[in-house]
Formats: sequence, structure tokens, C-alpha cells
Amino acid sequence: MKTLIFERSLPRFAAARLVSAFGSGRGAGVGPLRLVEADAPTLPSVDWHRVHPLLSGICGSDLATLDGRSSRYFEDLVSFPFVPGHEVVGTLEAPATSADGGPLAEGSRVVLEPVLGCAARALVPPCPSCTAGRTGDCENVAFGHLRPGLQTGFCADTGGGWSVAGLVAHHSQLHPVPEDLSDEDAVTIEPVACAVHAALGAGVREGDSVAVLGAGTLGLVVTAALSHLAATGRCEPPSSLLVGARYHHQAQLAESFGATEALPPDQLPRAVRRRSRSLALGAPSTGSQRLTGGADVVFDCVGSADSISQSLAMVRPRGRVALVGMPGRVHVDLAALWHREIALVGSYAYGIERVLGVEEPARTFDLAIEVAAAARTGRLVSATYSLDRFEEALAHAGAAGRRGAVKIAFDLRPTAATITKGRAP
Repeated sequence: MKTLIFERSLPRFAAARLVSAFGSGRGAGVGPLRLVEADAPTLPSVDWHRVHPLLSGICGSDLATLDGRSSRYFEDLVSFPFVPGHEVVGTLEAPATSADGGPLAEGSRVVLEPVLGCAARALVPPCPSCTAGRTGDCENVAFGHLRPGLQTGFCADTGGGWSVAGLVAHHSQLHPVPEDLSDEDAVTIEPVACAVHAALGAGVREGDSVAVLGAGTLGLVVTAALSHLAATGRCEPPSSLLVGARYHHQAQLAESFGATEALPPDQLPRAVRRRSRSLALGAPSTGSQRLTGGADVVFDCVGSADSISQSLAMVRPRGRVALVGMPGRVHVDLAALWHREIALVGSYAYGIERVLGVEEPARTFDLAIEVAAAARTGRLVSATYSLDRFEEALAHAGAAGRRGAVKIAFDLRPTAATITKGRAP
């Protein structure tokens, strides 16, 4: 069955990196990604189940890998060859048990919690992080009876969502999809879970001014998560939520998700300065302008050198920058971090969350399903493609903002027809 497989090939890796200089995703045809005929992976144990993908999203981390621009940090946390695709909604081939222990019938729709923690790796006792429910912080993602892989979609033994043949998943990774959620809503649940984790981990306090830098999928779902969690009393409400959105359609979506104001990224520091009544140091033309005060919390949903620098320049002294977008090999001047005693914290994945006014922790994916349903995040899915059009799909994903799109996904439903709602370049 048709499957996209990513192999270890240094010449193809170098070719993809070269071509991607002309646009993210454009190097797919010359890179290590190939469309092949392949069977589904074997089940590692009786606790594993076969999942047939319906929709599988294309993530920024997928593009960075395919472009040859991901950090070398991940080299020991993946195994080759792997099938990409960790944003997955699919159906079960046989009855199973969900992550919370509930029964799942054959054919049930499920979303995948892709982290391959100690439970999936059959490691007993589990590491301290997994014991505490923080599976995203698992200390054993390269050990156990599976080959290395921090997530499904980066592990040679599990398969991934970019395959008609399907993937295998441990029962701890399976979450049922409510009937009233569309497949498009469901395929966004994994990035929404990342956003929920970021929103609840950033320490936003009542009355804080918050800035979100970037309005691609991550920035938009962080905006939706912050707004919904504050409105439902799960976290303290900020006084303002400013979003830097490069394109008009992104700004419209950000405001529909609850942003106080959405404006171009180069105007975001000025808006933060007005609200925080700060002064600006340096000339804007030099690219080194910074605020004397600034936002209480900044969510960097891009992860580039420029975005990290801008985040550090517009957060107040002793403020907090949550790095939500996956960084590559970036070079950043950290003098402001030192001088202003800023907290720069990473925000990756999910597990359990502490929510305001509730003693027992909540599963990140349970909260994410609620946010996706309330905000109808499926409207972020701008176009879907069949696997045999993967070069077009990845080029579209790499230019999503410019082409009026947000989330691009592969459609593996048996009767799928390609939808294209984004504008032509």
C-alpha cells in the first residue's frame, strides 16, 4: 500500500537542503522522502493496535526535517527508515483500550498521542517523568523494545500517518474522537494539545499582557487555547492578547479565536509598547530596537533566530518567553536574557496539566479535544492531498501563509477527493 518513507541518505538530505532554500517543502522530490508500496508494521505486543489514518497533518517539524534544516540534536532520537506523520486521526482495525482505560470498538475514530514513552516501550518501572504523567518529558525515548523515536512518525518500528497501510499504536496513545467532531477538527487535536500545554505552562496571571508571535497553526491554536481556557476558568485571564500575524487571513482567524488585536509582526512591538507604557531603545531600522518594559508573557510560535530575538526584545524584565515553535540551529544574542533576567522556557508536547481550581490534574488531550470542539479548529485545514501528490502537498504546506492557507493534510480516506481552499501562489 502507498506509503511515504524517509530514509537516511546524506546526498539526498543535502539536495533537499539546497532546493529548500528556494522555498520550504520544495525539496521533497529530491530529498530522502520516497513514495513506496509497503505493508503495515508488525504489532510489537498485545498492548498495541493497528490504526488506519483518515487524515494526517503536515507539521512544521516535518517540513524542517524534509528541508534538511532540523537540529542535529534529534539525530539520536529517531530511527531510519521512518514513516512521517504524527498528527493523525484514524480508525481502529480491531477493538482496543483507550489511554484512560475505556473500551474502543472496532472502527472507532481515534486521535494519536504520538509520544513514545515508557508505557509504549514496555519499560518497568517507568522513568520519573512518565510516573508523574509527563510523558512528553520521557527519559527513555531511545530505549526499550522499540528502536529510538521521540514520537510516532519518527520511529522505524511504529509507522506513521503518511501511509495507506496504517500504523501501530500502544493503547496509551489512543484517544476516542467525539461523534460531533469532524475529521478536520480531529486532525488538529495534536497541535492543539501542544498549545494547551504551552498555555497552561507559561504562568500567565490575571491581568497579564500576552503577546503571541506567529500566526501559523501553532500561533493560532495557542490563541484559541489561551482564550478558551481563560473563559472557562482553567487559567487566569490576561488583560490583552496581541498576535503578530503576517497575512490578512491569519489576522482574521486570530481575532475569531479571541485575540484582542492581530497585527503584522513588525508592528507587534509597538502595540506591546503602547499597552505596557514602555520606552523603546535603539532605531527600528537597525533591527535592534527593544523595549524598556514589555509584555508579561510572550509565546514564540515560530522558533527562528529572528523570532526569539524579537521575543526577548519585547518581554518585560523578569518576564517569560515560552518557546513553542521548534527551533533549528539558531544563533541568538542572549545579552537581554541575562541583563533583564528573562525566563526562556521550552514548551514541547503534553501529558497531564494542572488547571486552575481543580485538585486532580487533567489529561492534555482531554483539554485539547474540548478546545478543538469549542473553537472548531478544523477550519484551519485549508487543503488536503492524496499521498501520490506529496510534492504538491509539501510545497503548499511550506508556502501556506503566502497562499492563504494554514494547515495542509494528507487525506487517506477511501473515498477521498482533494480539496483546495487556499489561494494559488
